[in-house]
Amino acid sequence: MIMVVVVTGGIGSGKSEVCRLLNEYGAAARYDADERVKALYAVHPTLLSDISGRLGVDLCDGNGNFVPRILAERIFSDPEALAAVESLVFPALVEDFEAFRRRHEDGHVVFESATVLEKEFFNGFGDMTVLVDAPFELRLERACTRDGVSRQAIMSRMMNQKLMNALSEGHTDPRIDYIISNDGSFEELKKKVKELLIYINRKK
Repeated sequence: MIMVVVVTGGIGSGKSEVCRLLNEYGAAARYDADERVKALYAVHPTLLSDISGRLGVDLCDGNGNFVPRILAERIFSDPEALAAVESLVFPALVEDFEAFRRRHEDGHVVFESATVLEKEFFNGFGDMTVLVDAPFELRLERACTRDGVSRQAIMSRMMNQKLMNALSEGHTDPRIDYIISNDGSFEELKKKVKELLIYINRKK
């Protein structure tokens, strides 16, 4: 059985590295949902126009190019506008993922997303969900080093991930099937990912 493995985690947890290693060790393909959403604005035939119509605002510049800042400003601190955008983006994303999955039927497919557990639309999505976790301070340090920005800037982003922070503090979520604690060396992480892949193969 080919499985869709959802991998999630907070900023600096190392979820992208886990996905890369899963791909290297045997998962057929990695789908980065957070990055793919950005691409869909450009490649989807109707998504931008649908969002523009729903929000009543032009999201492009004079040359017809999408301006992400306009969208960000429109949905910032406006839950209704955000929900309206997500009601269009999420179905388009799943449709795009399903096309991707059909092109990679020779092995498991990894669906990477930072927000999948926070969005009700994705409840029940995938065959199993893996949480990549690490202590708050370690995640903060990693993200600062990776992005080259201040601790304050990263902390502001991290504090918005309320569910991920709660899970890091020991709260549980029945939707999570497997947890990788990425709090050690890279060699330790590689060992844990190999153990995860064994677990996945036993479930199929």
